Amino acid sequence: MAPLRFSANVSWLFPEFPGLPARLRAAGSSGFEAAEVAWPYAEQPEALARAAREAGLRLVLINTPPGDREKGEMGLGAVPGRQAAFREGLEQAVLYAKALGCPRVHLMAGRVPQGADRAAVRSEMETVFLENLRHAAGVLAQESLVGLLEPINTRITDPRYFLDTPQQAAAILQKVGRPNLQLQMDLFHWQIMDGNLTGNIREFLPLVGHVQVAQVPGRGEPDSPGELNFPYLFQLLEDEGYRGFVGCEYRPQGDTVEGLNWLRSYWDRQGRPQAGQ
Repeated sequence: MAPLRFSANVSWLFPEFPGLPARLRAAGSSGFEAAEVAWPYAEQPEALARAAREAGLRLVLINTPPGDREKGEMGLGAVPGRQAAFREGLEQAVLYAKALGCPRVHLMAGRVPQGADRAAVRSEMETVFLENLRHAAGVLAQESLVGLLEPINTRITDPRYFLDTPQQAAAILQKVGRPNLQLQMDLFHWQIMDGNLTGNIREFLPLVGHVQVAQVPGRGEPDSPGELNFPYLFQLLEDEGYRGFVGCEYRPQGDTVEGLNWLRSYWDRQGRPQAGQ
């Protein structure tokens, strides 16, 4: 069984360093071979690509732009009336993905509009999302890119987020029916919404193009105190034959590098993936 491949989410890790290029360097020095970044758009794509190259990292995931964060937007994929802005954001994401050699783009669904009732707008939002996803799948396929759907928990993190369970995301993927759209499984969100991780990992892993991890409920390192038994979950992902990346999207409880003991001990135990795997 191949060991898991881990990716440093530099939007979360290495907050000790200002700016993404410095964080990428820190990730490379810590032994990572891959990195992901939520929103790279404040940096020039060429500068970011150079920083990743110099750090010996490949970029494996970026998100579509959030929209107008001042107005409380967090993605636009399912937001009625924002279709044009979603498509513009998608073009920007594709531009960055190409410049960065990044194969995956998380297509953010966005939030139920302020003041609207979730149940009342659910079907309209799903219709908008399906249209946008069909469009996105075509645009991404032209560049051999994969689009990802990530359910985000609505109990703690984002009460108004539209896409919040693996079941909802899988049903939408089935309706769109495009092979280059896949599921992004953040075990932090999945545990909070549904638990039943062993069953859900086994059921949904065939649809999964990317995994992310953090402890529950504090969202710290996998070995920080909390509900999740990561040695078991990592073993389960290996046993089920997962070959994608596992993104470290957590909030370091102290110094990022000191907090990577869990990863160093995983590498000591399981070895590291061979380059190119």
